[in-house]
Amino acid sequence: MSNDADNLDASGLGAALPAAAAALSAEDRAGLVNALKNKLQNLAGQHADILETLSPNVRKRVEVLRDIQSEHDELEKQFFEERAALEAKYQKLYEPLYTKRYEIVNGVMKVEGETNEAVMDKEGDKIVEEKGVPDFWLTAMKTNEILAEEISERDEGSLKYLKDVIWGRINDRKGFKLEFCFDSNPYFKNSILTKTYHMVDDENEPILEKAIGTKIEWYPGKCLTQKVLKKKPKKGSKSVKPITKTENCESFFNFFNPPQIPDDDDDIDDELAEELQDRLEHDYNIGSAIRDKLIPHAVSWFTGEAVQGNEYDGLGDYDTDDVDDDDEEDEDGDEDGDEEDEEEEEGKGKKKVNSSLTLH
Repeated sequence: MSNDADNLDASGLGAALPAAAAALSAEDRAGLVNALKNKLQNLAGQHADILETLSPNVRKRVEVLRDIQSEHDELEKQFFEERAALEAKYQKLYEPLYTKRYEIVNGVMKVEGETNEAVMDKEGDKIVEEKGVPDFWLTAMKTNEILAEEISERDEGSLKYLKDVIWGRINDRKGFKLEFCFDSNPYFKNSILTKTYHMVDDENEPILEKAIGTKIEWYPGKCLTQKVLKKKPKKGSKSVKPITKTENCESFFNFFNPPQIPDDDDDIDDELAEELQDRLEHDYNIGSAIRDKLIPHAVSWFTGEAVQGNEYDGLGDYDTDDVDDDDEEDEDGDEDGDEEDEEEEEGKGKKKVNSSLTLH
């Protein structure tokens, strides 16, 4: 563990730089990292000054404590290596179970005791074929508190076509990739949407460097990450047609488009750096919830047992105060002028709030 402020490890700063940084030149990217690094070095220097205030005897004791800490860190490094090997072993053992789950959910395989009994539709006037477990992944995702916050009402129709969610390791070992497998649907052309998290080591712990998502090929008029607003023309205007404009909106599918960063590194002030860090941590938290909670325990999320029994840790470790604050801001924002009141949103979904979560 380095204690020299001048040798501050900048790898952790990668979490503040999203996948869009890949589009910048190496020089520009280095400039962004250095801008953040300089700010953190000032803080590190303040901690280094503590040793200068200690008496000689206390300083010697602290040096021995630092040696003990180094021994602990070395053991922890071994722990992470052995844990990774154990996880890889059991991941292979899980795969046949995930395959059976996929086949049952999608009606590829019949289960013992299954009959050919006819099923009526919701209106009760037509016999329909009930294949597999309808809306399995949509229901499971909406039961998880973290993921439910990301799903708008407009998203639900498209997520009914979700056939499977899988994850795997990538070349950098500590990174991982999520794959969302979709049936043919009227929303987008892609059959698989991916989200990849690239990690780096920082004091033996994985730190998010960047996240990259699939570019979604939306069918015309079906984009769920944008909404079309119609505004009545002003009085006296020659045109009688409503004015239309497109705006970005909340959607689960924003998950595949990581946050952007400014092109000018002079814009990276403390507030912006903190905002970028929060947004990337939130994005990583969603990915981790899918990998660690949703995929291995999807059946329990579908039935609701995962929530009812409070079976898994970390379900409620986020600040719900942010939700109330944003709701108040939305109410205030609705009063800002008559022109805004005239706008009609097409296919408006529910409002959601990003929660600031710690990256582990």
